[in-house]
Amino acid sequence: MKTRRLGKTGFDISEIGLGCWQLGGDFGPLGDDLAHSILEDARDSGITFWDTADVYGGGLSESRIGAILPDAGGTVVATKVGRNASLYPDTYSRAGVRESLENSAKRLRVDAIDLAQLHCVPRTVLEDGEIFVWMDDLKKDGLIRNWGASVETVAEGLLCLKQPGLATLQIIFNIFRQDAVEKLLPAAQKADVGIIVRLPLASGLLAGKFGKGHTFDPSDHRNYNRDGEAFSVGETFSGIPFATGVDLAAELRHFVPDNTPMSRFALRWILDHPAVSTVIAGVSKQAQLAENVAASRMVPLSQADHINLERFYREKVRPEVRGEI
Repeated sequence: MKTRRLGKTGFDISEIGLGCWQLGGDFGPLGDDLAHSILEDARDSGITFWDTADVYGGGLSESRIGAILPDAGGTVVATKVGRNASLYPDTYSRAGVRESLENSAKRLRVDAIDLAQLHCVPRTVLEDGEIFVWMDDLKKDGLIRNWGASVETVAEGLLCLKQPGLATLQIIFNIFRQDAVEKLLPAAQKADVGIIVRLPLASGLLAGKFGKGHTFDPSDHRNYNRDGEAFSVGETFSGIPFATGVDLAAELRHFVPDNTPMSRFALRWILDHPAVSTVIAGVSKQAQLAENVAASRMVPLSQADHINLERFYREKVRPEVRGEI
């Protein structure tokens, strides 16, 4: 597994990370044994960056990670704060943020959290700026080693990049969401802020395996949030209507070389951007881990591929994306 530097944290981490939202059961039921096996296989595959949050399964994802973390030396764990009911949407406080992170540290069984990320907090909170001071102070106090922000839009990312203490920025970035290329990625590089990419496969669309009649478990956000009923529409299928996304994925297949899985091609496209530190891909099956890791060994796409995919996005995909980008 190839590694990259995670911005000003100084951590060298695997360029393919593990997204752990699914370990909370938010993509459908996932038992303890399978969760444990996924984490073990990630460790054994050289995946040294795991991303979770306090609200994934109400802390279940963090607890499952905490149970195996003593046997995963060298793994960097990032969690998030700001979306639980004690804070979101408008009751943020210094004490509340501290308490939430202290509880995360307990579940992860660590004295200090490697990376704590603001979890898509409202823009008004970011614009107020006080929450950034709290995160700086929590780092000084030793509860967290670094802090970053997970954001919904390019504008929010650019706002966070104004903060000197910001070490990382987590964004939605994939073949179906390319807008960060123009301003956000260059600004992050200039500020030495690590870019963590989430939704690399647009909630599975870019694996190219869904049909329009595919159904999801009632507990899966791809069922209950496909049109933004529960949270930002951009977090599910990158904001594209599901049926439209299936059609676009089928059209994308024409750009993918024969015998190359579309998911591997999509991950490689992201890794070809040097501003990216790591791509967090969630898995609910152990076999998916090996496929994700294979993207790290794949040769970069050609310049012609990138030009064609940018045009495909601009002309075909971008008009279908709902919500602010």
